[in-house]
Amino acid sequence: MPEVGARASRQLVVTPELVRAYAEITGDYNPLHFDEEFVAATRFGRLMAQGGIATGLLHALVAMDLPGPGSVFSRQRWSFPRPVYIGDTIRAEGTVLSANTRRRFYEMAFIVTNQAEETVLEGEATVYQAERRSNVEV
Repeated sequence: MPEVGARASRQLVVTPELVRAYAEITGDYNPLHFDEEFVAATRFGRLMAQGGIATGLLHALVAMDLPGPGSVFSRQRWSFPRPVYIGDTIRAEGTVLSANTRRRFYEMAFIVTNQAEETVLEGEATVYQAERRSNVEV
């Protein structure tokens, strides 16, 4: 079981293929992600990724690394101070702030940065880690 102060991180390169695959799964074909002429006329200036790609990296971090397998978000609060652009390398880091080991709930802080170490997502979440019951047949 993770202790207060435990940290984990994951990294991902945001490619056009990843943005397209995310759109195919979710239906998010916002012109900010696909229309270079449209986005050039906005404050963003160039194609950016869907916010779900950054949050998806956090889902992978929680489910696979910290707390680990069986973990899910039960509450999330995110802010996106900067966009993630296609071609960026993003790095997500999670830190355990508090742990209720009896109930298997963890309060965690998260930050996602780009290759220039600029924050593109930050926030906190409550994470629950399920455990397999010994009396349940699989």
